[in-house]
Amino acid sequence: MAKIPALESGLGTHRAPLRVYPTPDDLANRCELRVLDRDPHADAIPWPGPSVTSITEPIDLGPFEDAEPCRVLFLRRHAILGGATGSGKSGGLNELMANLAACRDVVIWAIDLKRGMELKPWAACIDRLATTPAEAAALLADAVTILYARAEHLADHGWREWQPSETAPALVIIIDEYAELAEQAPRAMKDTDTIARLGRAPAVTLVAATQRPTQKVMGQGAVRSQMNIRIAFRVQEQRDVDLVLGQGMLKAGWHAHKLNAPGKFLVSSPEHDIPRRARAYLLTDEDVADAAAHYATARPRLDDISRLALVTMPPGSPATGETDDADDTADDPEATLWDALSAAPDEGISVPELVAITGMSRRWVYYRLRELGAARRAVQTTRGLWRIAPQGGSHE
Repeated sequence: MAKIPALESGLGTHRAPLRVYPTPDDLANRCELRVLDRDPHADAIPWPGPSVTSITEPIDLGPFEDAEPCRVLFLRRHAILGGATGSGKSGGLNELMANLAACRDVVIWAIDLKRGMELKPWAACIDRLATTPAEAAALLADAVTILYARAEHLADHGWREWQPSETAPALVIIIDEYAELAEQAPRAMKDTDTIARLGRAPAVTLVAATQRPTQKVMGQGAVRSQMNIRIAFRVQEQRDVDLVLGQGMLKAGWHAHKLNAPGKFLVSSPEHDIPRRARAYLLTDEDVADAAAHYATARPRLDDISRLALVTMPPGSPATGETDDADDTADDPEATLWDALSAAPDEGISVPELVAITGMSRRWVYYRLRELGAARRAVQTTRGLWRIAPQGGSHE
């Protein structure tokens, strides 16, 4: 691998046509050299449409240089996509979104701290989209609640794994620009660690994308070590190869810094353990709009177990009860909550509205509402709607 530039020079080839692969007999002292007379990835490859209808099927991310499809299974596997600006990472994320949207056994949650700039075109297919640090922290906290509720359900029934279906879908959390989340909501990273460590059996999956694979972001916590799928588009520097793909991958020939066109990528996964260049299919803005509109009407809802967990929030849950990052959004969130309940109309105010007003997590809001309800200072007018109790008194 280290001698590839010299071999190309000695053979008098054009730039970067040489590929090195193991031989079919898998003998350690043999390799196969292939010299490409043309680049099969020279031009963008139009998206042929979704390749799956279920998360249990491997997704076709694009063809390798020999036209073989690059199929990767995402069920019970966390993934990271890394790539510099202009490398095609956003296009790869669009392709993944299009395939997940076509799956009737997947609920998609997403975090896009660029105010939704990247993922809002898919909003019709996303069950929950967070565009601020407080919303992102609340989303991740709720995902942990779902994780524990599903794990408890599996344990009660003696089952080992959550089997995705239309009525019990997998939960996939897409995080666009993971580095921004680490900077703007650092304490929420504890929840991403929990999901990375414990999310496989309950089918709660993380897919993180980043343009800046810094050591601080990529080298700490459980997330990086738990990523079974690593997809590297072109990166700026050689050291970024190991940050995205894993230690020692650069020396082993995974040269993501040499990828020379948008959409080209290398993938490391249980199915793919040698460096083979692939190119993601291209989805135009029209393709994204058409796919989002087509699949929006067929999206599944969260299962009853997950929805109930988010509503009841049982005390003693292993997940913590609030997100500290949201403290900055309100000087006194309890006073803000009380004011919102006091100003609510007779029919009440919804929990999502209270989450947005207070800047706190859904779990925090539920706990406070239950406390106020137990003290007969607030009442639930109908399911999910709250207001102060009649003659409720003032907030102390």
